[in-house]
Amino acid sequence: MPLAAASDVQVALIDLFVILLAAKAGEELFKRLGQPGIVGEILAGVLVGPAVLGLVEPGETIEVFAELGAVFLLFWVGLETKLDDLRAVGRTAGLVGLLGVVLPFAGGAGFASALGEETAVVVFTGAALVATSVGITSAILAELGLVSTPAGRTILGAAVVDDVLAMLILGIAVGIAGGAGADYTSLVVSTVLAIGFVVFVALGGTTFMQRRPGILKAPRFSESPLLPAVILCLGLAALSAKVGLAAIIGAFLAGMLVAETREQHPIEEEVAPLYAFFPPFFFAYIGLQLVPGEYTNGRTLALLVAVTVIAIVTKFVGAWVGARSLGRREATIVGLAMVPRGEVGIVIAGVALAEGAVSDEFFAVVVGMSVLTTLVVPPVLRAVSRPTAQS
Repeated sequence: MPLAAASDVQVALIDLFVILLAAKAGEELFKRLGQPGIVGEILAGVLVGPAVLGLVEPGETIEVFAELGAVFLLFWVGLETKLDDLRAVGRTAGLVGLLGVVLPFAGGAGFASALGEETAVVVFTGAALVATSVGITSAILAELGLVSTPAGRTILGAAVVDDVLAMLILGIAVGIAGGAGADYTSLVVSTVLAIGFVVFVALGGTTFMQRRPGILKAPRFSESPLLPAVILCLGLAALSAKVGLAAIIGAFLAGMLVAETREQHPIEEEVAPLYAFFPPFFFAYIGLQLVPGEYTNGRTLALLVAVTVIAIVTKFVGAWVGARSLGRREATIVGLAMVPRGEVGIVIAGVALAEGAVSDEFFAVVVGMSVLTTLVVPPVLRAVSRPTAQS
């Protein structure tokens, strides 16, 4: 048993080494080509994963590192965001989030219904097109220096709205797939709890931090504010997951709380190594889950193209209309940044498959759509936002 355990540890360490090396090599190559580094990291995951070289298989250890990558990525973004900044774009962000859910859900559900699919498949298809990958979008905003712009703040606020509504729709889909319909009372309670959590932490937490700006240096067990800040980040991420939201929402809120203290800038310097180390696992893990061989079937490929086009058009139009008060150019940035589905779409596809509600073909189509929307957007967004990023 000890030998077997040691062997498992060695395999995990080799996998982590291969993923990190490949991801950073991909990032280096794409940055030298003038493209967003995260695209290189995702494609590196495809290269070393089952799809091409087969050096690494998706597993629990890699998934944990990927989740930590998303958590520390959103914590970093939260450090650059203040509650007052989000308040300034609150109405616009809410409208972007709402329209960015309604149109994609209608498009996805309508398409599945037109194909004659069962109710569960219809709802799952709509749910898969609803969510925005706040992890992917946040990385793009950070790389382009857009986090603190009106468009960036609108996108982050809308992403919270998206997450709450996406979890509600996913809950309905799971209920229908279970054969007994959705438990609407539980769904309402979960939604209220999720909204209450976000409001309480955002309002109550920031007020508390403003009144106690030195609290992160108070603990005697730590010589710097980093460790208390990381504990806060992981704690809120875990609580966020418990109330039905994505863990990254809690991490984002934790970053916002820390941003209200006078230790904000030293913590940014200390968190920088965590930000550099963990997120590459998150992006590479998305690539690991793509298997191009599944798209050799003509019908699957046609469905993938159709679903991807619907996903891009409906999300962009909904977000653009919601953000048009910011001006045409800013609205275009918002619309593009809301398009990537990333890991969120993959998670929804996985839930649908685990519930036995959809086929392997559906899973392949949604995973492909999630990766394609993630790969297509960064170069386009970079081109559109370049003058803002340089100003």
